Amino acid sequence: MKNNKFELLAPAGDFSMLVAAIKAGADAVYFGLKEFSMRDNAKNFNIEDLTEINKICGKKIKKYLTLNVIIYEEEIKKVEEILKKIKGKVDAIICWDLSVINLCRKLKIPFHISTQASISNSESAKFYKKLGAERVVLARELNLDQIKKISKFVSVECFIHGAMCVAVSGRCFMSQELFKRSANRGMCTQVCRRSYTLKDDEGRELKINRNTVMSAKDLCTLPFIETLKDAGIISFKIEGRNRDARYVDTVVRIYRKALDKKLNKEEIADGLKELEKVYNRGFSSGFYLGVPTNDDFSEVENSSATTKKQFVGKVTHYYPKSQVGTIFISTGEIKIGDELNIIGQVTGIEKIKIERIEINKKSVKKAVKGEEIGIKLPKVKVNDEVYIIKSLN
Repeated sequence: MKNNKFELLAPAGDFSMLVAAIKAGADAVYFGLKEFSMRDNAKNFNIEDLTEINKICGKKIKKYLTLNVIIYEEEIKKVEEILKKIKGKVDAIICWDLSVINLCRKLKIPFHISTQASISNSESAKFYKKLGAERVVLARELNLDQIKKISKFVSVECFIHGAMCVAVSGRCFMSQELFKRSANRGMCTQVCRRSYTLKDDEGRELKINRNTVMSAKDLCTLPFIETLKDAGIISFKIEGRNRDARYVDTVVRIYRKALDKKLNKEEIADGLKELEKVYNRGFSSGFYLGVPTNDDFSEVENSSATTKKQFVGKVTHYYPKSQVGTIFISTGEIKIGDELNIIGQVTGIEKIKIERIEINKKSVKKAVKGEEIGIKLPKVKVNDEVYIIKSLN
């Protein structure tokens, strides 16, 4: 049974992530449009998609739209046009630019203050509350004691899992300086996660042991989630609009369980193993338990995940009465015992372990590129993408 005291807020970069989040147990989702979102690289949505989003979410799942980038003078009119079109179709706008706040006030649209505002004390929080903010997403540089004090005055939302920027709450200018792509406009090229070599004025280079010197590990609060529950946090937010349905499904399921009951040590250890299977750059407690140290920087440029998904083909037919489907293998091979993930815009994600494979109604142990197989499948759709999950250990 869900613990209604806490809201579990999940990212949705596309429809497959949206459906996956809801099926996994999210209470709310946040997403961006094609413009004015801090995740410009995510697929994002069109205004026209809000009808379908509302249909999928129903009345129980809250919907928060992010309009959380810096807004320039020539864009104000366009932002107002967007807000007029989405009014009544989302539960709140996540923003921080005062122009958006003012427009939300003018149009009587509920709004939450983004972590980009770097709210770090109760006076700042009360100021935004006086402006009309229903909730604030606190700066990510705060510890639990600081959060507990602020949460006495306003409704508080905090990140509990996902990627962290070297600039923590944002306002980074590295991407803009090097590639003219502003992180504050949702176009970060994540240059902080790359490997770097030190070079002096005469061209001599120094190789350092940890060359990803600006790449922070991902936030993971599962081991101390009980202390967050006691800090007055209302909404527990997962980062990851640039991830995929598999990531959302795994992370939401783990934290859903953690919010609904107190996990024992064995359950926490099992949860961490599951979290390690999907995209991550190592785990850190962020600022919650104290100021991060050198151990909170990642040793990898990309992912430390213990598994990966590999595309193998698509669903070609599905027969709901018999729960059987066919898959055309366009690359690689599939064999008995393999773990498959089927991902689609309507399906979200379904996971199965193959126990039987048939080709032309004959049982086989494996199938390869160019073959069409029949297997037992949960409810999926034609053209859903099929991935095999491979261990990287």
